[in-house]
This record gives sequence, structure tokens and C-alpha cells, in this order.
Amino acid sequence: MIEQDSTTLRRYRRFAWITIAAVYFLILVGASVRASGAGMGCPDWPTCFGQWIPPTSEAQLPDNYQQIYAELGYADTRFNVLKTWTEYTNRLVGVSIGILIFLTALFSWFCRRHDPWIFRASVAAFFMVGFQGWLGARVVASNLQPGMITLHMLMALAIVAALLFALAQSRRGILAAQSIAGIDPRFEKWLYVVMGLALIQISMGTQVREMTDLISRSQGEELRSSWIEAMPWFFYVHRSFSAVVLFANLWLLALLVKSLGWQHSLTRFTTAMIVVTSLAVLSGATLGHLGMPALVQPTHLLAAALLFGFQFLIWMGYRHARSGGSSETGSSRPLPA
Repeated sequence: MIEQDSTTLRRYRRFAWITIAAVYFLILVGASVRASGAGMGCPDWPTCFGQWIPPTSEAQLPDNYQQIYAELGYADTRFNVLKTWTEYTNRLVGVSIGILIFLTALFSWFCRRHDPWIFRASVAAFFMVGFQGWLGARVVASNLQPGMITLHMLMALAIVAALLFALAQSRRGILAAQSIAGIDPRFEKWLYVVMGLALIQISMGTQVREMTDLISRSQGEELRSSWIEAMPWFFYVHRSFSAVVLFANLWLLALLVKSLGWQHSLTRFTTAMIVVTSLAVLSGATLGHLGMPALVQPTHLLAAALLFGFQFLIWMGYRHARSGGSSETGSSRPLPA
């Protein structure tokens, strides 16, 4: 039975990793859609120009389609085959991710006897995907209002958090096998400091992103190089604060390497966090100094989302390792790795 239980957990973890990677891919695709200006490539939802499969040329649309959509509140609607199919592909990817999360919830059913929170969090992620689909429709209906776009992005992070929580619960046995008895006593406090700094940085980043949307509407995509000049003061704070976040994370890694070594799971996850933090800083510097190139925006957003994910895993992993692998929310017996 123990071997069967162990196999069930391993299968769930593998599928959960695939699903989480797919969700991050969707975040990258969505950011690319926004950076390319293809967000309104389909001015309606769930159809696209009133069709389940979008047209490939303007000739396939009614002659007065612009008037039709102008009366619906989209005065600037103009068919662009590249933008239309970019947005449509984003929707197809979103549906595929929804199916993956549904299958993850099904897999989690067999893990509920180990820890009911694996099943609960996986099902919660599935229901959040349904809400995210509705929210996507509201984003289109709002004609890409910056606040709605930010809410849509935050909901994606909430889905990631639910999946990561379920994954972390399924890894308690692995963490139980790795002692943290010698961990530096400063680690826990510094971990919360690092998480707080990242939260501040991401919050400022959402404000910068909303301001970027507003500036792009007023100045147009062709004047990207002049967007920086129109940015408010918190853009410069956000840009400089990235160095504080990076060095704080480096110090966290140093504490782990010195006390636990390089092979511990916490050290490996923290190392990965340093990589994505460095990517976020580098892409942010590129945006700030090279005229906001469109191709770099998705990379910057993805790096910020990955930073959030790794910090969440480190926090959950530390909690489980500290409790010796016992569940703080479910069964108290150690789980098989």
C-alpha cells in the first residue's frame, strides 16, 4: 500500500508540474498578446467577429462591420488578420490549460487520503479557471481597461498559487527527508523580508503596467521610445527598487548555502529564484533604457510571475520541512516520498 501511495503522489506531482508550466506559458502568451497590441484582435467573446473560427480576410466580414462594432462601443475596430489570430490562439491556449487543470483535479482525487488539501486546492484552481474565463470576457467588454487587465493577471497568479499549494502538499514527504536542523536562524525572518519586498515590487509593477497602457493609448504604439518620458515618479522607484530585491534574494541564498549546502531543495529553489529575479532586473533595465521594446515586455512579466511562484514554493517547503513533513492542515502522519 505504501508503494502504491508513493506512486500515486509521484504521478500527481508530474502532472501538476506540467500543468503549472502550461499556466506560465499561458501568462507568457497573454503578455505577448498585450505587448503586440492584439488584445482587441477579437472584439467579441467567446466568438471572434461573430464566428467560432475567425475570418482570414476582411472580405469575409460584412461591409459595415466597423459600424456594427462602433455601435457596440468599439469605434476603432479594424480587422487585422495577424492580431485576430494572435488573440484567437491565446484563447485556444487558455481552453487547453483549462482542460489540463481539470485533469489535474481528477488526478488529485486519488491523493485526498494522503492530504485532503491536495484535492481541495486542485478543485479550487479549476473553479478559478472558470471565473478567469468570465473575467476574460469582461476584459474584452471593457475595451481593455487597464484595471480589468491587472485583475485578470492577478487572477492568473491566484490560479498558480492554488496549484503550487497542492503541489507543495504532495511534496511533504520529500521535504521531511531533508533536515533543516542546521539552517541559519536568520533565514525565516529574512524569507519574510524577501517576500515583502517582492510584493511591493510586483505591486509597483502593476501600476507601471497600467500607466503603460494609458500612455500607449494616448501616444500610440509607434512612439514607444517616448513612453518613458511620460512615466510618473513610481516608475523610477520601481526600476531602482529591483536592485534591492535582487540583493535581498542573494543574501537569502547565501544563508542557505552556508547552512544547508547546494543540494537541499530549499537551496535549489532559491537558486532558481535568483535566476528569474536576475531576468526580471535585466528585462526591466532593457525596457527602461532602450525605449520599451515590445518583445521584452512579456519576458519581464513572466519573470515577475516566476519570482512569485518560486517564493511561494520556498515558503511552503520551509513550513513543511520545519514541521518534519507532517501536515498542518491534514493528516499528521509522514507521507511517502
